[in-house]
Formats: sequence, C-alpha cells, structure tokens
Amino acid sequence: MADKKSGIDQALIRDLANILNDTDLNEIEVEQDDLRIRVSRNAPQMMAMPQMQTYAAPQAAPAPAAAPAASAPAAAPAAKDLSKAVPAPMVGTVYMAPAPGARPFIEVGASVKEGQTLLIIEAMKTMNQIPSPRAGKVVEILVEDGRPVEYGEPLVIIE
Repeated sequence: MADKKSGIDQALIRDLANILNDTDLNEIEVEQDDLRIRVSRNAPQMMAMPQMQTYAAPQAAPAPAAAPAASAPAAAPAAKDLSKAVPAPMVGTVYMAPAPGARPFIEVGASVKEGQTLLIIEAMKTMNQIPSPRAGKVVEILVEDGRPVEYGEPLVIIE
C-alpha cells in the first residue's frame, strides 16, 4: 500500500488543478490502473447553501402567509412531500447517471420499483448506488448532479 501512496505524482495534481482553471470546469477525474485522482473546486459547495435555504424558506413562509389560498396548495404538498423524501444515507457527491453523458437513473414523473437505483453517491472514492426504499412515482428530485450532499439531506421525493 505504501507503494501506491508514493506513486502519487503531486505535479499531476497541480496540472489537473491548472486544467480546471484554464477550462472553467468544476471537477476533473483521472483513473489509471488502481490509482484514481479527482480534483474539484469549492464551487458546488457554495451552491449548496442557497438550496438548503430554499428548502427551509417554503416550509416556514407558507404557515404565516397572508394569502393562504395561493400558498396552501404549495405548502401542503411540500410538507407531505418531504415526509416521503429519500434521505442521503451518507455524505458525498451525487451523480444522477452511471457515467458522464449517460441517461439519468430517474426522472421526475417516472415510476420506480423498490430497490431500483435512484442515484449514486460517491463517498471516499467509492460509488454507492442508492436504492429506492419503496415503489412509487418520482415527484421531485431535490439534488443536482455533481453536487455534494450531507447525511440525512432529502434527495428525491417518491409518492
């Protein structure tokens, strides 16, 4: 195992970081034999903050809203939907498809079976398929491809 660690070329990592800067990519990954190196920017983490605030705001705002007729239909499904959300079982990066450019595992409106792969969460360089806990219809996908997620964060709503 010491041989693998000593084989990591720091110049390669710097070169990959420079490629990110030159191309405005957020992430780049290189795999050779048993070595896999991924370099990413902090940009996806910065985007996570507004999304988390977006989830909190609709739940808090509709309750005291002055126009319950307009807010009530949106508020009831949101509260009901979040109870049917599939939570992230781990911290990691979400991937909606099995490979870059491939068709996503699920889409809004699609029917899923119990155990069917909803998405992948990469954690500690391991791709973890996240299965559906139940059969149903995908009502909403709450995460974006390539974005980091926290443990317990709602990923997908299945009714």
